[in-house]
Amino acid sequence: MDGAGDLDGWLVAHGAAPMAGRVPVLTYGSNRNPSKISWMRAERGLTGPVVVLRCATSGLAATWAAGLRVVDDQRPAVLAAAPGRDERHAVWMAAPEQFAALDRVEGRAADPPRYRLARLRTGTVATEDGAVVDLPYAYLGRDAIRRPLLVDGAPVFCDDVAQDEARHLRGQPAPDDGLDADTVAGTPHPDAWPARVFVYGLLMPGQPSWHHLAPHATGTPRPATLPGTVSDTGSGYPALSLGDGPGVPGHVVELSDPVAAFPGLDAYEGPEYTRIRVALPDGTVCWTYLWTADRHGHIGLPRGWPPR
Repeated sequence: MDGAGDLDGWLVAHGAAPMAGRVPVLTYGSNRNPSKISWMRAERGLTGPVVVLRCATSGLAATWAAGLRVVDDQRPAVLAAAPGRDERHAVWMAAPEQFAALDRVEGRAADPPRYRLARLRTGTVATEDGAVVDLPYAYLGRDAIRRPLLVDGAPVFCDDVAQDEARHLRGQPAPDDGLDADTVAGTPHPDAWPARVFVYGLLMPGQPSWHHLAPHATGTPRPATLPGTVSDTGSGYPALSLGDGPGVPGHVVELSDPVAAFPGLDAYEGPEYTRIRVALPDGTVCWTYLWTADRHGHIGLPRGWPPR
């Protein structure tokens, strides 16, 4: 989830949104397939690079839907709660402008809507590098024909039954998908995920600039350590570098409304810092501020940092 690598440079060089300008959409059907992505470009107006990350899910499953698609008589996949079941799917890091194409594919604005876009609370989703994608966006069945199909009272998992066989199944729509999810209106804002920030300098609780962050904080900040180092800028505040090092102590602060909080925090940090997403050793994904300006003259900070 670190936005400081080569991928960001490639995206920006191609005029596309960096990772910090994208949001995670759990894809459990055909949308991760390269041929489907090419079709979306040709038929649904998809533009820009598509970033897809492999992920593992637990407590969730792709199941066959109750109804067939009118256009091709294929049975689409829908997501459902599946306690104890582990599967492998993908997370599409979608730029805001790509949701128009996704909405058209999923019939989010159809009459009646076939799928809804929601923030998913059920189950767990983690990328291959161990980053936990909490509250991912996902397109979930909304119309009756997009509920899970029950055959002899049980859902039919896509991993267990191929499409050629699934299209001939007979059963009943489930009453619901069993998922705890909050429907989203409009296009997701990239700042909305995740709703937390890792602070390691003057924005920490008890430090001189905490008052900039405090009105947006919810819950109790918790101590944490981020792999990397900090150096002294010579101006009274530290500069973060990611990677090997003794680890940077700080706090994870949950935010009540990150979209409202970050304009002021970005202005406070200034142009020397870039806000990126990072994963802590326990997999928690946070925003943090990475120093991206010139490091000439910086010196290492003592082990006693942060000041007490």
